[in-house]
Amino acid sequence: MGEEELHHLIKGCVKQDRKSQKMLYKAFYGFSMAICLRYAGDRDEAAEVMNQGFFKVFTKIETYDSTRPFKAWLGRIMTNVSIDYYRANLKMAYAEDLEQAEHIHDASVATDNNLNYNDLLAMVQRLPQGYRTVFNLFAIDGYSHEEIADMLNINIGTSKSNLFKARQKLKQMILDADESSNYINGVSFTPIVAINAAGISPVFYNNKGIRE
Repeated sequence: MGEEELHHLIKGCVKQDRKSQKMLYKAFYGFSMAICLRYAGDRDEAAEVMNQGFFKVFTKIETYDSTRPFKAWLGRIMTNVSIDYYRANLKMAYAEDLEQAEHIHDASVATDNNLNYNDLLAMVQRLPQGYRTVFNLFAIDGYSHEEIADMLNINIGTSKSNLFKARQKLKQMILDADESSNYINGVSFTPIVAINAAGISPVFYNNKGIRE
């Protein structure tokens, strides 16, 4: 979609034009669903969250600054709505023993892996909500532990602890998949794993820009 067409649709949405809203929804459905899928447990939950996100987009679109990228604005809304959707349940997920959490450092969980994005998504969706949310915010969306702690109303040690445990679980899923004839839930999976003997959790790199 060209910039001129996009701005035309946005102007229509500001006027609450249903046709413009429908076209904008269709144009950014895939982009928005991809974000929500990372935070949701399955596609049905992701669709529910995404629709809540678009409702917020259409009710707040007059606040969009046309000098800034629309995708970035939309993506932030989808991420925030995803977090809000699970916030009530996250406190339970964070009920962990944090005695050693403050001593967990990101560098201690580094190793090298390459993993297909769809396979990684399926694994991330299997993580407990608290682990999944912190992993997404830190490893994919690029937030710092300080920012995550503020967003989720938790302490920095809790954020580090949940990231550490998320990576531990993901590492085990990769190893289990490799040992079970390279299948995950009946779907063929070909991991390319090079685990550092000193490492204790994976770092993933894919076309969505996952960082260490």
